[in-house]
Amino acid sequence: MRRAPYPLILVVLAALLLLAATAGVAAGSVGLPFGEVWSILLHRLRLPLGEPTWPAVRETIVMDVRLPRVLLCAVVGAGLSVCGMALQALVRNPLADPMLLGVSSGGTVGAVAVMVLNLSVFGALTLPLAAFAGALLALFLVYGLARAGGRMTTIRLVLAGVATAEVLSAVASFLIVTSNDPHKADSALRWMLGGLAGTTWDLLWIPAAAVLLGTAVLLGVSRPLNLLLAGEEAAAALGLDVHRFRGAMFVLVALMIGAIVAVSGSIGFVGLMLPHMVRLLVGADHRRALPAAALMGAAFLIAADLAARSLIAPEEIPIGILTAVTGGPFFLWLMRRKAAR
Repeated sequence: MRRAPYPLILVVLAALLLLAATAGVAAGSVGLPFGEVWSILLHRLRLPLGEPTWPAVRETIVMDVRLPRVLLCAVVGAGLSVCGMALQALVRNPLADPMLLGVSSGGTVGAVAVMVLNLSVFGALTLPLAAFAGALLALFLVYGLARAGGRMTTIRLVLAGVATAEVLSAVASFLIVTSNDPHKADSALRWMLGGLAGTTWDLLWIPAAAVLLGTAVLLGVSRPLNLLLAGEEAAAALGLDVHRFRGAMFVLVALMIGAIVAVSGSIGFVGLMLPHMVRLLVGADHRRALPAAALMGAAFLIAADLAARSLIAPEEIPIGILTAVTGGPFFLWLMRRKAAR
């Protein structure tokens, strides 16, 4: 089947992202027309569009309540999608995903420990640093278990990831159950299910910087990532120090996941589904696939968050539940497809 031109695909994905973002800002207990949303945004950019005709409270809703949340959704979705694509290349396994490999669970343990134990060693950076450390340790643990005793296989990697994720989830649950502060325990439990409620502009800059810089670095190493798809031996024969490169990329991915988990909780399967969809559209070359993955992941998570806010409004479904409902069947289909091959 012939693919559409790459620039056209990027334009379509960017248009979908803008549409999803506009819908995410417009929808809520106070519905806003799409045109008014853009009028408010352009007015804030100091563009000469005449005098505002909307109530001041609507501008507050758009700029201080909904826009930060939508932007954080885009950052988290893009980051998870890009990290999933990178992990699948690094371990040469199409089933790799930050949650399936225990990376998200490791970040969750670090973040929950900070929340429940009320730690503040590094001030506002304590939570992101703890999430990063947990994600990095979990990733190296899973990789070491999968490599132990011989060649790493798909089954061994998935089993090591699932087992590690379950143990780490149990540790996080233990920290919550034994907490002396019921309010903090309840907040940590809801946070573990994934969600972006209460997002402010202050929460946005750390994950945004981590995802932007991390994606830029991954784009810069697209060629080594492409080499790994051909196998470790072939990559080493072409001059790539596989172990050093893989270790450096593990640290980078853990940094991105830690920054994401610190603000969104554990959101699974985004890093599994989106890379496969992107490869169907643009192929496996990371120079083309990573930008497309970032755009598609951002649009997908904004749409998922919109559904989480709307399905049982005024109550809100944790977004991690929705991504699991869609991602679980996709994972089973992918395993069956791989087994058939």
